[in-house]
Amino acid sequence: MSSASQALHPTYPIRTKRLLLRPLTIADVEALYAYRSVPDVCRYVPFEPMTREAIAERLETQWANPGLTDEGQALTLGIEVAETGALIGDVILFWHSRIHAGGEIGYVLNPDAGGHGYATEAAQAMLRLGFEDLGLHRIIARLDERNTASAKVARRLGMRQEARLVHNEIFKGEWSTELDFAMLSDEWASAER
Repeated sequence: MSSASQALHPTYPIRTKRLLLRPLTIADVEALYAYRSVPDVCRYVPFEPMTREAIAERLETQWANPGLTDEGQALTLGIEVAETGALIGDVILFWHSRIHAGGEIGYVLNPDAGGHGYATEAAQAMLRLGFEDLGLHRIIARLDERNTASAKVARRLGMRQEARLVHNEIFKGEWSTELDFAMLSDEWASAER
């Protein structure tokens, strides 16, 4: 039987080959607004295009947590290109269940930074945090089937598609077919990276 550890308190920034992952600050409002306000970026994610005010409010509330201390919480980190210091997106790790050691990842990227593998690199770092530091047993990614770029990221991460839920829910006014991807801790441990 597996269960997640007591808490996650990363040392920042979290460094990958090309990126720095770090808590978001009020100084990031404009960079976040540059992509979180774009309708095409928001099309298949669970939020509408955001205003600067909404972003600032989230920075003070939902995104203010630099770690995870209990199930039901989420850790949102900015994706910064190490070479330039540009904030190009954000990634999230949800801690869904302590007893079942379950979590979920998500990612949103500025389209100007697309096509370079940044989302995969940042999401891989979040999987590492979830499995190696928090001790999760299973991490999922749920997405709209039409979000083919996000599905490609999940597959590049080595997550397996476990379900295709046809017309699973009304999402932004229309029926959405959900794809569910997952990875287990032993799969993470045995994967070549």
